[in-house]
Amino acid sequence: MEGLIGKKVGMTQVWDKDGVRVSVTVIEAGPCPVVQVKTAEKDGYDSVQLGWAEQKASRLSKAEVGHCAKAGIEKPLRVLREFKADKGEEAKPGDVYDVSMFEGSGWVDVIATSKGRGFQGVMKRHGFRGGPMTHGGHVKRRPGSIGMRQWPGSVRKVHPMAGHMGSTRTTTQNLKIVQVRPEDNVILVRGAVPGPNGGLLIIRKALKKKAVKA
Repeated sequence: MEGLIGKKVGMTQVWDKDGVRVSVTVIEAGPCPVVQVKTAEKDGYDSVQLGWAEQKASRLSKAEVGHCAKAGIEKPLRVLREFKADKGEEAKPGDVYDVSMFEGSGWVDVIATSKGRGFQGVMKRHGFRGGPMTHGGHVKRRPGSIGMRQWPGSVRKVHPMAGHMGSTRTTTQNLKIVQVRPEDNVILVRGAVPGPNGGLLIIRKALKKKAVKA
């Protein structure tokens, strides 16, 4: 399976086999049962739909509850996402995947929604230097001129300006797996992961970096 659904628990630190302290992010992932298997003949493409996070039936629509019940899942699931199956893998509704699938993977990519920062100015949002902070300066945190001379005489598209910052889909690639703990449904990855603690994550096997075989 390509990946799992989970949530960010928070950051901590562990010590590796050489006694070096490593900052890690704790990710709770799975177990994720298979809710639906889509095929090219029936749906136009191949994918496997996984579910995560049990939810009361009263808080979901009848269609959502029935969709899970059709796969033989007793308690309905709140989050559904689609993944690609590994080559030659045959998944069936009701099969369950957990963090043990990442053992030996080496690296993962994590997709999340970054923290929302609200409306921010150009210095915080884009790293502008700003004007002189001395007495008499009138452009301390302002963007400065945004014109483009006589031609074309307009502000270019995507010009960096103040505006809404954060709360966007963000992918962090090539995070090294430090530990996999199947008994706790947890993996520890080196470094930071976007989003707040408790935020929804999509954890995939790294696309650009492959595990080194011993």
